[in-house]
Amino acid sequence: MRYLKAILLSVVLVAFAVVCAAGTLDEVKKRGYIKAGVNGSVFGFGMPNDKGVWKGLDVDTAKAIAAAIFGDTSKVEFIPLTAVQRLTALQSKEIDVLCRNTTRTLTRETTNGINFVHVNYYDGQGFLVPKKLGIKSAKELSGATICVLPGTTTEMNVADFFRTNKMDWKPVVIEQSAELNKAFFSGRCDCLTSDASQLAGQRAVAPNPNDYEILPEIISKEPLAPAVRHGDDQWFDIVNFAVMALINAEEFGITSANADKKLNSENPEIKRFLGVIPGMGEALGLSDKWAYNIVKQVGNYGEIFERNVGENTSLGIKRGFNALWTEGGLMYAPPFR
Repeated sequence: MRYLKAILLSVVLVAFAVVCAAGTLDEVKKRGYIKAGVNGSVFGFGMPNDKGVWKGLDVDTAKAIAAAIFGDTSKVEFIPLTAVQRLTALQSKEIDVLCRNTTRTLTRETTNGINFVHVNYYDGQGFLVPKKLGIKSAKELSGATICVLPGTTTEMNVADFFRTNKMDWKPVVIEQSAELNKAFFSGRCDCLTSDASQLAGQRAVAPNPNDYEILPEIISKEPLAPAVRHGDDQWFDIVNFAVMALINAEEFGITSANADKKLNSENPEIKRFLGVIPGMGEALGLSDKWAYNIVKQVGNYGEIFERNVGENTSLGIKRGFNALWTEGGLMYAPPFR
């Protein structure tokens, strides 16, 4: 009997070890799709259009991950989350990856048990005001009523800004982005503060966009990046290199339109990148065509940027820091070899 109990205990321990060893990739493959946490109300980054189709730079980032794993960008469920909900949703496994304009910070990456991957948008906090107020600088906002989201770096940054400049302010804190925007555009607040990219997106869908302007001051560094949970190195690698594949594809000049032609390139780096020379996919536990599938189905980083937030969109954002390093920007990814 004692021997039988020992065998049963060993079986249980082995089964438990197998369950614990099952990583996010295995869970995602078994489920058949990725669960991606997104914003849901920031035009240009994460928001469904009038037909219910999700669009945006963060949405395309999640689609790139799906393309890498499944070769199919439709294999994503988009889960809208507030700023307060987002980290808890990732920690509790409600989502597999957070693709929601979230700033990489020390505390989030340590005490919150989160790993940020490569930055997919370099941003900074700004201020949006009605033109009719005649305000030309954030330093003229003393005594103003400021709309701000709770549970964000934005809330801390704006408090620091007013304290440092010895100015008074009246915060209006609302958890839902859509409700916060309504409060601002209805005149409840003198100013809306957030990442400058979000302000551009919110202004683009305002009742009268030309009635508002973003002030020149940028008061913080906001490196926005997708995030995954601590403790799953393979999943981190997949999400990390999916983002970096978008950047390297642009540097190689590989686009959704010419990806097939580039398969015939004589450049060994491009051949490895596109899976003509095998090995890169195996290193991640994916098909060797994983990067090819990303670029063919989603595009490179430049394509994603321009169609969602670029100068020819209603947001009209210049590449700036989000240009390739070869063009004076910060977008730089290591070689795939």
